[in-house]
Amino acid sequence: MLRIAVPNKGSLSGPAAEMLHEAGYQQRRESKELRIVDPENEVEFFYLRPRDIAIYVSSGRLDIGITGRDLLVDSGADAEEILALGFARSTFRYATKPGTVHTLADLHGRTVATSYEGIVGKHLKDNGIDASVVHLDGAVETAIELGVAEVIADVVETGTSLRNAGLEVFGDPIMKSEAVVIRRTNGAEGADENVETKVQQFLRRLQGVLVARTYVMMDYDCRVEQLEKAVALTPGLESPTVSPLHNEGWVAVRAMVPAKEAQRIMDDLYDIGARAILTTAIHACRL
Repeated sequence: MLRIAVPNKGSLSGPAAEMLHEAGYQQRRESKELRIVDPENEVEFFYLRPRDIAIYVSSGRLDIGITGRDLLVDSGADAEEILALGFARSTFRYATKPGTVHTLADLHGRTVATSYEGIVGKHLKDNGIDASVVHLDGAVETAIELGVAEVIADVVETGTSLRNAGLEVFGDPIMKSEAVVIRRTNGAEGADENVETKVQQFLRRLQGVLVARTYVMMDYDCRVEQLEKAVALTPGLESPTVSPLHNEGWVAVRAMVPAKEAQRIMDDLYDIGARAILTTAIHACRL
């Protein structure tokens, strides 16, 4: 039985449950459920506080987990990222009052307030910056006004809350985060063969969901003499499927194309004479 940690609340919880459902796994029906068993897939899910997931996984009590890259780094746990999931993206930046700090080097001797002291402490150390880090649980924007720190480090999305607090970002991003699948560092070494098989199956399923969300299936008809131009527009993953039509000189083509480029590709195909062009969603796949 594969044991998986899943976020029980917050911005990671809903999208993680949705992705797992798309991947064919049972999910809890009530938010109060802390554990469910999916016997058909031989998986046991544990719904845990997102900040604690890396600790549980690093202990070896759970095989893998879904959490944020930021929470993994901040925890300092002996766990590693094995698959990025593409949701819950965020960027960490330094911010302060305009005109006071301009570069990372200016942080020497200063105090930085943050809810992610593990991330910030590591970033400062990696860059040789001698600064103090103060841990606050949320609302770090007020730390400068109240004299607790001279600089803050926090998640920045639109920057509106920082501007409202009279602050501005400076320097390069500390890190960019998103939801990730994690496992104990070097966890594959010496792992039970059945567990490792289930881990790889789990990863393939999630990768299939990621591809299904990114691509659409495109079908169209074109004349044989235009086939090479058409295939250049829709090369597919390996190559497109080409089948002869009843009308001589025409073929039907099927290929996976990036969803965000589908409309442009349809226009280009039409311009070279392709017809009956249509796209369909992909609900699941294996590559």
